[in-house]
Amino acid sequence: MSEQKALFFDIDGTIWNEKNVIPDSCREAFRQLHKRGHLTFICSGRARGYIQNEDLLSLGFDGIISGCGTMVEYRGETILYRKLDTALVEKTINTVRSYGFRPILEGKDFLYLDDEDFGSDRYGIKLKHELGSRRRTIAGEWGKWECQKLSCATENADTRGCYEALSSDYDYIIHDAPVVEMVPKGFHKGMGIHYICRHLGLDIRDTFAFGDSANDLEMLETAGTGVAMGNGQAKAKEKADYVTRSMMDDGIYHACAHFGLIGY
Repeated sequence: MSEQKALFFDIDGTIWNEKNVIPDSCREAFRQLHKRGHLTFICSGRARGYIQNEDLLSLGFDGIISGCGTMVEYRGETILYRKLDTALVEKTINTVRSYGFRPILEGKDFLYLDDEDFGSDRYGIKLKHELGSRRRTIAGEWGKWECQKLSCATENADTRGCYEALSSDYDYIIHDAPVVEMVPKGFHKGMGIHYICRHLGLDIRDTFAFGDSANDLEMLETAGTGVAMGNGQAKAKEKADYVTRSMMDDGIYHACAHFGLIGY
């Protein structure tokens, strides 16, 4: 096993909170990790078009796994990108809407959502505010989308019928809230970690993954050491090798120090 480790971090609920606040202890952990020669990666369910926050990126990541493994970058170079076929996206939009879902298309440059679906929705308002020019409408870009995956609001929808109708095309990450992420079959965060390890010749035993929710389960299982945040969901804690403190209680710093990756 190597002294150099590769660390993979979820964003929401792991690095920052719902107001995009990053704890100072997290910033210090990243500073020390880089000083000691470790590699750090974002490993997010967010598509690349929604990973643009300058404060987040200022932590100095060596690479980004986005869209649940559908896009992988290393030091500014895209080494994997899985774009959904346009005909499949059109079929998917029509299908999910017929079952009562409200879709968001997520891509490497833009996210696509319609005001009729999310105009007064709290999350939709947050998205539009944060995305700025990276937000497009599904209707206005019909047939021209560039999409890695979808997320859908599912309250009062026929979820079982929809999942069955599209089961040959997607794997589903079903959250505690009425939200589902629809990912091309076979893709997940753990696959992204494997891809980075093969690309860089890293031993999977030399990897750490940090997460808090349902779309982190595969990466917590895949990495040599899976770390769940203290504020995380029970299912994430069950999959993890170690449960650290909560995010805002210096969780990342505490875990990195616990494993000797940085100093106390």
